[in-house]
Amino acid sequence: MSPLQAGEPQATAELARLFAEGPAAVLTGAGISTDSGIPDYRGAGTPPRTPMSIAQFMDDEAYRRRFWAGARIGFLRSSGVAPNAGHLALARLEAAGRIGGVITQNVDDLHRRSGSRTVVELHGNGSVIRCLRCGARWSRADVLGWFDDLNPGFAERNAHAEIAPDGDARVSGTERVVVPSCPGRGAPCGGLLRPDVVYFGETVPPAVFSAAETLVRDASALLLVGTSLAVNTGMRLLHRAERRGIPIAVINRGPTAVDRRDSVAVRIEGGTSETLSALASALDVRV
Repeated sequence: MSPLQAGEPQATAELARLFAEGPAAVLTGAGISTDSGIPDYRGAGTPPRTPMSIAQFMDDEAYRRRFWAGARIGFLRSSGVAPNAGHLALARLEAAGRIGGVITQNVDDLHRRSGSRTVVELHGNGSVIRCLRCGARWSRADVLGWFDDLNPGFAERNAHAEIAPDGDARVSGTERVVVPSCPGRGAPCGGLLRPDVVYFGETVPPAVFSAAETLVRDASALLLVGTSLAVNTGMRLLHRAERRGIPIAVINRGPTAVDRRDSVAVRIEGGTSETLSALASALDVRV
């Protein structure tokens, strides 16, 4: 199938036809957040990068120092990051009953911040930090405030570090960084803190994947938005949609793992913001 180009009337019309039988489900990846200023992992021109594994985080204290240092600078630099037109269009489409909800591979919290109500976060939410000893959950802002108390001046000295695709930053000189630990709730704890996300080497919690399956089961179509489908969890959901025989649409900059599949009814090459905004307008949903 030759891809249609984002912005072409035919592309929008073909996409809108998929909603004739009822609400669709949407699976999003890093490509929907690039217009918010967050780099992706696999887009054109992106240098090769190996995402962090849970084994690295748990077993290597030096790695944890680098992680929290990068998280601190990334948080400083991301204070202006906001949902873009693509996120807002999906929230409006849900409010209008045109989609049943959003399944996302992202951990950036932008779908919830845009107003989407039904959001299945396959890989967790990076704005939440949990303690491995007592189970307490804290906001990332809280934990990074403790980082500042333990490492005065570090954020200011590294404020211009390069931002990585996961929203953190590439920093050096972390040998003396002190990593925050859990203060406990009502009693001292000192437990190891980690983002409440699914890292490489971990699996998506069964209840989370079941919620995603339910959205696909109840949908009249599946939209794959800003994802190359390089992660197995997304492919499993695609297979569920194929077994049901519902049409599938792909909106992405660059090739994906499913472009040649017969189940793909619409393939749009281009940005997600312009495509989803045009779709909402075609379905008479205000954005």
